[in-house]
Amino acid sequence: MDGTGGTRIDAGAPEPDHRPNPPFAELRAISKSFLGVVANDAVDLDLRSGEVHALLGENGAGKSTLCSILAGLYRQDSGAIVIDGQIHSFHSPRDALAVGVGMVYQHFRLVDPFTVAENLALGHPDARRRLSATALETQAAALAERYQMPLDPKARIWELSVGEQQRVEIMKLLHRGVRILILDEPTAVLTPQECETLFRAVRAMREDGKVIVFVSHKLREVLDVSDRVTVLRGGRRVGHLATKDADGRGLAAMMVGRSLVLPERTDDADPGQVVLKVEDLQVQGDRGNPAVRRVSLEVRSGETVGVAGVAGNGQRELTETIVGLRTPRSGRVTLNGRDVTRASVVDRITHGLSYIPEDRLHVGVAAGLPLEDNLVLKSYRSRRFSKGPVLSSRAVRAWADELATRFDIRGARGLPIGLLSGGNLQRAIIARELSQRPEVLIAASPTRGLDVGATESVRRVLLDQRSQGTGILLLSEDLDELEALCDRILVIYEGAIVGEVTAGVFDAGRVGLMMAGHAVA
Repeated sequence: MDGTGGTRIDAGAPEPDHRPNPPFAELRAISKSFLGVVANDAVDLDLRSGEVHALLGENGAGKSTLCSILAGLYRQDSGAIVIDGQIHSFHSPRDALAVGVGMVYQHFRLVDPFTVAENLALGHPDARRRLSATALETQAAALAERYQMPLDPKARIWELSVGEQQRVEIMKLLHRGVRILILDEPTAVLTPQECETLFRAVRAMREDGKVIVFVSHKLREVLDVSDRVTVLRGGRRVGHLATKDADGRGLAAMMVGRSLVLPERTDDADPGQVVLKVEDLQVQGDRGNPAVRRVSLEVRSGETVGVAGVAGNGQRELTETIVGLRTPRSGRVTLNGRDVTRASVVDRITHGLSYIPEDRLHVGVAAGLPLEDNLVLKSYRSRRFSKGPVLSSRAVRAWADELATRFDIRGARGLPIGLLSGGNLQRAIIARELSQRPEVLIAASPTRGLDVGATESVRRVLLDQRSQGTGILLLSEDLDELEALCDRILVIYEGAIVGEVTAGVFDAGRVGLMMAGHAVA
């Protein structure tokens, strides 16, 4: 801890380069730009058989671009790819697969109505001839057992959890015989239990002689699963070391270029009147099942109330009902004393409600529109930006520049916002929502998938809003985050609130038991 009440992460880390064995593959001075924006700047990377090589960096540091070049999705502007001593030029992912390089992307490429075994056959060179379903299922089962990834070969993709779908993507590449497997932010969408399953599989693949490129910004898991670490910042390689010589503080400092303080809540809150009240709320899920069961809660001005729970226990349905995207079966939602249970989304926005959704790309923004248009999605009717049906492009651009500076949003103007990194995308959503000066803010997993620098930024914003009197409902699976930011924490299980703890008596073990459905006295 430091004097500010935050956890300090100090600068400084060694950069030894031990090379007991020659590299199996190398990226030499790889450079890549998009419309004048440099993504990779003369990056070197060497990969060895039977190791997990972590590629660490902030969102937007160039990790995914570098891996997409190795996987054949992009072509470098300059530099060389060397595998087994031969220089390769990839024009497509098929070219990369032909020499044993495959990549599992953050957004999966599976056919939902097909089974696990059938998805393994898609794109396979043998797919031109008739394949036996039994043979495919046998091969899928063998891969699942060999790499400790439990899966039912006959299950259809739509029946699987996100973690299980990711296993199918990995198995597809293993079925193709890849020697270099790239995992791009593989834990961003996984529960803690699914992460452990993934790590076991990664270790099994390492023992089998595979090269695993593990792309992440999460320090704890990098230290846990990798053998070596390469750190990127601003598109350049700024660090390279054996994991045994690394520590979280040094890696974090290399990622952001400075010592880092993760801010935490202070005990100076003085909550005011109730600004959000939920009473006896019952909500159906997408399949007609009960998703929210008689939930009641209150949030006061200047207070942050957390909701802890494992994903899939009604959090999404609860937030969608509060913000007006879903109609409840019964119960009431009150905003500043006004019943908004049946009110429109626009009406709730007008009366001081802002929303940071969990799915930032598909719900939080219009991905095909540029940054500046997304920043005025809730205020374009204002006379500041429009005269009748005509928008003022100059006013919109000026506002976008102001918010980009204030919230440190980095990205070229005019490009679709969906091309921004996760951290910049989240900062853009937060900038738009907070520019409305909300009285109530609903934030669902606001730092999920973000690096330590972006997490620090988001935490500061939430704490600032609390100090300005905003009532915040924060839903998260990250108990460390909830403890750092919340005054009270409610625990949700199977759609019902099963417990409440205050910040002063927070016990992660006790909360974890309640999240798993265990009664705690």
